[in-house]
Amino acid sequence: MSRTRRDPREEREARRLDGNARPRWRLDTPPSSSRLRRDPRREAEAARVPGAARLRLDRSGRVAGTLAPPPIAAEPIAAPTIRIIEAPAFLIAVVPDAPGGRLTPLDRQLLGAARLLSDAGGGAVLVLSFGAVDGLGAAGVDRTVALAAPPGGDPTMRTAELAGLLAALQPRHMLFPESATGGDLARRLAARIGEALFAGAESLTARLATRPAGNRHVEQRAAPPRLVTLAPDAQLPHTGTVHEARRLEAPEIAPAPAHDAILSVEDLPVAADALPLAEADFVVSAGSGVTDFELFRELARALGATPGASRMVCDAGLMPRAAQVGASGTVLEAACYLALGISGAPQHLQGVARCEHVVAVNTDLHAAMVERAGLAIIADAQQVMPALIAALKAESQR
Repeated sequence: MSRTRRDPREEREARRLDGNARPRWRLDTPPSSSRLRRDPRREAEAARVPGAARLRLDRSGRVAGTLAPPPIAAEPIAAPTIRIIEAPAFLIAVVPDAPGGRLTPLDRQLLGAARLLSDAGGGAVLVLSFGAVDGLGAAGVDRTVALAAPPGGDPTMRTAELAGLLAALQPRHMLFPESATGGDLARRLAARIGEALFAGAESLTARLATRPAGNRHVEQRAAPPRLVTLAPDAQLPHTGTVHEARRLEAPEIAPAPAHDAILSVEDLPVAADALPLAEADFVVSAGSGVTDFELFRELARALGATPGASRMVCDAGLMPRAAQVGASGTVLEAACYLALGISGAPQHLQGVARCEHVVAVNTDLHAAMVERAGLAIIADAQQVMPALIAALKAESQR
């Protein structure tokens, strides 16, 4: 071996500091063929976050010797590849709920199932929506047809339009979500055209559709008919390549006559604080960081959100037990969840796992809820609440 043999005594003497009564050694000079000796105190002092009441250390980018590594040049991000299917062999039509032009989690799962059916034989996914819908390309959609919503949202007129499109486009399958709106529309369409409907499918392939029956003691299997509704959490959403989502003009179909028996169809507004947490679309919750609950309720009313709370707050009697969010309370499926002063116990995080967007307000940068959130405000919730109310009032006066 050609490696030079180390002499620890010689290396130690080379690092000795002269002029000291007690022997001291220089730590920032590396011995031969060795690395720098770490100084934990020096590293901790360099990682200290200034201005914090409690000791906080910033561990991002710190290395031994208290120096950050040199910046790495960011690699250029390639533009996403868009998949284009010019001449599909067949179409898989999807009718999502898409309230307010936004895909729900069940809509995304429905599009994931349609994507699997179309990719199995060179087909394309076609979305039939009453109004524009955002994010269709990322959800795996190749074609989209936006239909004009009938006046008053008449379900009979919607059914007539879908029946005309079904006859004009001849898709291999038409998929609906098994929801209050999608399930009703699918059953109306099946009764109108006289075709079978496979409702509540939990497994769907090009050859087989399955669903539970007999209190889930029996599994029914059948070749999937043209009309199918998909149960929640039965399929995974599409997470692959972005698709074209080319917008097409609706084919000419006979106008649907208005239903004489239906005078008007409208959604009656319901106070957000009267909604059950399981049905709420926007929930704001209070944790141990909230002390002024009158201010908290005022913020919930200003935001139009349903108030919730952590288990600690409900145990203290500050909020009703029905407002508890978590595995031992209510599991949410809200589009947005605002957590005020909630650290994020494991049971609470299970309750917000299905929420699409999570916003956390907490003084602890390393809280579990802050890590779960897509947007975090590191501040006292008692100071953030009046600031949000003032900002909402100023916006409403514009």
